[in-house]
Amino acid sequence: MSDNPALKKVLYIIVGSFVVGALIAVGSWKWWESAIAPVASSSSEPERKTIKIPEGYSATAVGQRLQKAGMIRSLLAWKIWLYHFRVRDKQPQLKAGYYELSQELSLPEIGKKLRQGNTIETRLNRTVTIPEGWTQQDIAEHFEKLGYFPAEEFIEATRNIDTDDYPWLPEDLPHLEGFLYPDTYHIPKEDVPPEMLIELKLERFEQVAIPLYRKNDTPYTLQEWVTLASIVEQEALVDHEYTIIAAVFAKRLEEDMPLAADPTVEYAFNIEQTEHRPLTIEEVNKPSPYNTYIKEGLPPTPISSPGKQALKASLNPPETDYRFFLARYDGTHVFSKTYEQHRRAKRRLH
Repeated sequence: MSDNPALKKVLYIIVGSFVVGALIAVGSWKWWESAIAPVASSSSEPERKTIKIPEGYSATAVGQRLQKAGMIRSLLAWKIWLYHFRVRDKQPQLKAGYYELSQELSLPEIGKKLRQGNTIETRLNRTVTIPEGWTQQDIAEHFEKLGYFPAEEFIEATRNIDTDDYPWLPEDLPHLEGFLYPDTYHIPKEDVPPEMLIELKLERFEQVAIPLYRKNDTPYTLQEWVTLASIVEQEALVDHEYTIIAAVFAKRLEEDMPLAADPTVEYAFNIEQTEHRPLTIEEVNKPSPYNTYIKEGLPPTPISSPGKQALKASLNPPETDYRFFLARYDGTHVFSKTYEQHRRAKRRLH
């Protein structure tokens, strides 16, 4: 080697740069292999989850959701993987939908499923109808009977509220009673988690009820509106009475009268009232935030899932002189303007 110090210095720099570059390359490759590897190692139990990819989500937002769910190790590695497709295909073309993912899958394998649109919806093969007026307990027990999951798992899922996807939901809800829209749904025959069904119902509520609320003048907050509609849904059985019953309740609220709605007592104490098993005096006087015989105003949450007819009737009920109504047990009611008229109706019917 030349004794020229300047040349030696240049050679040392070249060799050093080569070594550092090689080390960086080796280190980067090892990092990449680790970053895209399955989250579950051979010694750990892989977790499986149903992940929802909403329509219109950016590819980066999808990666954030996957990382939050524990399905990928690195958001940076996800972005690098996406960059490959942006260069080649202009866009990563991730498909919206529900995916069954496992921590046994590597990042590229997960990405491939999302690009191919291998969603749960491709296996939809069962029709399930949830009627108006069902409570979330009714819904939970129905899906348990269909063999999907224990009812308590569904109830627990209604308490874990993610407002990131549904910012319109009222704050501080203890559960989702009233917001699980009653309708006919097409779902897979098996392997459906409670969260997927809840999301389907919230999305349907957002599609049907939220535009209705925003397009119309109403004196009620969203939670008040749905709560009132849920009581109307439980009381009304014939089409032409929805608006009248909503108007009676609106009148009582306006005049600070107790709503005195039997369904709120039934909901409070898990009672099923019938013609031969009416509510007792003890039950009507039993304290509960939901007992509208002894507590003025609306209950703290809805008491059932109202359908579109009850929701429309409760938006802005018309003025009425009626303050009372009494069930005939044939689906219709006797409406009265005064308490004396109401008492006379009771004597006639009972």
